[in-house]
Amino acid sequence: MKCPHCLKSFHSDNHHFQLVNDPRSSESTDQDGRWSVLWEKCPSCERLIIHLCAKQADKAELQLVHPKGIARAPLSPAVPDEFAQDYREACLVLADSPKASAALSRRCLQHFLREAAKTKKKDLAEQIDEVLPSLPSFLAEMIDTVRVMGNFAAYPIKSTNTGEIIDVEPGEAEWLLDTLEMAFDFYFVQPAEAERKRDAINAKLKDAGKPLLKEFAPSPSEVPTPPLNRYHRTRSVNCRKSDQSRERAGGRNHTLD
Repeated sequence: MKCPHCLKSFHSDNHHFQLVNDPRSSESTDQDGRWSVLWEKCPSCERLIIHLCAKQADKAELQLVHPKGIARAPLSPAVPDEFAQDYREACLVLADSPKASAALSRRCLQHFLREAAKTKKKDLAEQIDEVLPSLPSFLAEMIDTVRVMGNFAAYPIKSTNTGEIIDVEPGEAEWLLDTLEMAFDFYFVQPAEAERKRDAINAKLKDAGKPLLKEFAPSPSEVPTPPLNRYHRTRSVNCRKSDQSRERAGGRNHTLD
């Protein structure tokens, strides 16, 4: 498992503590099941991880109670507040409600694609299609997986009404947060870091009486268009094959006529 404190992975070996020692007692049982406590200590940071467990005949549900939420790397100051606020709220509610966290993340992603990536489409699925050709393959894969993992085909409301709180797939809420972090890094953090380094070099050049560096850096909202990623190369090949098939079919029909 991954430690919610330090995010280091380790082999889980938890301890089980019954709220009532007598297994025949109904004192620790309600309509949600028989309640108990699971705890373990992370070998890396040596902090306790505590879950409440509600066990029924065919399933057991765990609720993280300490820490309250899962730690994530702090956002860079380069990320604008209009995006950072929704992201932080999605992180805070993740442990208590993955569905609410995913809804906040989807809304944040849609707002981000509209304002930072300058997409024009209305629905999130269409915005994703619109932005994919302008992204490097690593980020295109992350964003495209949002709709695949979220099963937008079966749950179109995730695309048309992104803030709706509905059921999520396992790992979907976490993937959305990971995707936002990577998108923020590409659009905001990397350009800001490049600008900081360029300014530092220019300061040294100025002190030495030398010409300053030529400025190429676009603004954070202007994303360079790289070569086609593998999704679009595959799509292009498939389109060419389809065109060739139609041409051959058309040729056969013409001969038969």
